Amino acid sequence: MLRIASRHNPRLKAAAALITSSRERRKQGRCVLEGEHLVEAYLARGGRPETLVVAEPFLERPAVRALARHLEGEMLVVPSAVFASLAVLPVEVGVLAVIPRPAAPAARRGNFVLALDEVQDPGNVGSMLRSAAAAGISDAYLSPGCAFAWSPKVLRAGMGAHFSLEIHEGTALPAWAHAFRAEGGTLATLVAVGGQSLFEARLAAPLALVTGNEGAGVSAALRDAADLRLTIPMPGGIESLNAAAAAAIALFECVRRGVRA
Repeated sequence: MLRIASRHNPRLKAAAALITSSRERRKQGRCVLEGEHLVEAYLARGGRPETLVVAEPFLERPAVRALARHLEGEMLVVPSAVFASLAVLPVEVGVLAVIPRPAAPAARRGNFVLALDEVQDPGNVGSMLRSAAAAGISDAYLSPGCAFAWSPKVLRAGMGAHFSLEIHEGTALPAWAHAFRAEGGTLATLVAVGGQSLFEARLAAPLALVTGNEGAGVSAALRDAADLRLTIPMPGGIESLNAAAAAAIALFECVRRGVRA
């Protein structure tokens, strides 16, 4: 454990750069976890942070003391004011960790997977990954226009889901969809209107659920490639749902029908 009083320490400056700069995260292949929950989720999957930064008052918390026992050599303890100058979240978060970004996994068909088409809002991407992990999805495929999965906002919204999924970024979804169907999979896209009712469609593995972005929805290429176009009935008369909410409804309807990874 090393106590540091100045934010100009090189390791602290490196952490701050990763928090504020997407370019640095991509260039270095590292990202930052903020909060005990995310750090614990990472450790539970066998990860080990390169650096753990803790606001000094948090050393009194049992969970942080447990982290300290496992990560003594990687821990930097700083005054609350220094921590506040680094983190995006309030100082009450108290803990952040620098980790290597997990390597991109090899593509595979999977029995129950999710694809995100140009979903640009970080909160929506993180929420979708969280719902996917809760639904037992094995793999999530993100098109090049999606928000960066390992950005702080996406990680916070994901609440540890990143470490329960295989996340494939930069996927050319039309080509991926063709390969998925060629291997016997069913491609189902969510569309706001005009599709078959989600609650009446035949849903069975192997299944890929595709959700589009907040404005345009799923691209024409993916709609044309789909075996199923699914619409969520909305008797209340609202034009559309938030993209993350729609994905969650569809994922758990699949779960209700017995679709499993």
